[in-house]
Amino acid sequence: MTNIRVLVQGASIAGPALAYWLRRYGAEVTVVEQAPGLRQGGQAVDARGVAREVVRRMGLEAQVQAARTRTAGVQQVDATGNVVHTERAEDQGGDGYVAEIEILRGDLARVLHEATRDDVEHLFGDRVAALAQDADGVDVTFAGGAQRRFDLVVGADGVHSSLRRMAFGPHESIVRHLGLVVAWFSLPNAFGLDRWLVEHAEGGRCAGLRPVQDTERAIATLWFPAPAQALDHRDAAGQKDLLRAGMAGFGWRTDEILGHVDDAGDFYLDECAQVVLDRWSRGRVGLIGDAAYSASPMSGAGTGLALVGAFLLAGELAGAGWDPEAGFAGYQRRMQDYVDANQEIGRMHVEHVLGPGPGEAAPEPDMEALMPLIERAVTGPALPDYASPETSRAR
Repeated sequence: MTNIRVLVQGASIAGPALAYWLRRYGAEVTVVEQAPGLRQGGQAVDARGVAREVVRRMGLEAQVQAARTRTAGVQQVDATGNVVHTERAEDQGGDGYVAEIEILRGDLARVLHEATRDDVEHLFGDRVAALAQDADGVDVTFAGGAQRRFDLVVGADGVHSSLRRMAFGPHESIVRHLGLVVAWFSLPNAFGLDRWLVEHAEGGRCAGLRPVQDTERAIATLWFPAPAQALDHRDAAGQKDLLRAGMAGFGWRTDEILGHVDDAGDFYLDECAQVVLDRWSRGRVGLIGDAAYSASPMSGAGTGLALVGAFLLAGELAGAGWDPEAGFAGYQRRMQDYVDANQEIGRMHVEHVLGPGPGEAAPEPDMEALMPLIERAVTGPALPDYASPETSRAR
């Protein structure tokens, strides 16, 4: 098939990364994003293990290195601010709790957008409102009223993907809440931060302050136990009230941090959740990144899954001659173990944070089982050479 036309919904990480590789294989790509422009700021994200190799193959190492936060590591502190544990970014080969390649989500999105803006069509301030597929393509109606036809459509629009809801069913049957709520927002660096992430964690709650390149700013990260039913994604004021209630009385510098929440232009709060699907495609419609297989923020793997998934999905589709059944199947086959390992780590981290129930003893970690799991989660799948369709077929 020539002149393959692909629509990707979502312009954060997975969407533009997929657009980059699809374009390399000759597809005509359109990226649609509901926001009026690139979303700035956001949490710090990490590229570990196999994801670093994807960045290298994209030729974006220099741009990513230039934009990274340059965080030296993490200092865990007690309620009085005394450091009780330290990890450096270079520990574990740069793939530890704070990765050597750590970058704000908005900065990575900008790097990826700059790598695709000249040869990928971008539609900001719009979204897919309806779609109908047949054996030969997908008819798409946009919220802005336009109607167009594509050969393939991919949802890269996050845990709460509206495109997934259209093609795969209700959010409630796919998204699994893990019992925590996580919030991020930027604030003035009035805390004397240098290059160290500082965190205080206790009793299932955590407050952290992360430095960024702009030494006058910082990123706050907070999490606390809460049921999913407590969230209303349309009510920002209610989310802030939930955050204040969830972190009340936590101590350390939490009250100072919360004093900036109403002034934060990039406030974000959401449930810590995983997306679990047997299949990441339905006919000519597929999913990638958090929309397909969110491992939750507690896995630290969202960026890696997005970048590696983009590389494999584009390569498998091109290698299958753009046949959706074969291409999507090859992508899932190569990604599944990587996804499973990172989702397991995400669940284990939440269980560790929440701790045992009343009267229960904390289990001893099974290091013999944990180390191979971490290896699978970081090393990930082998990356084929997708230089040509013939190469990717030679498996």
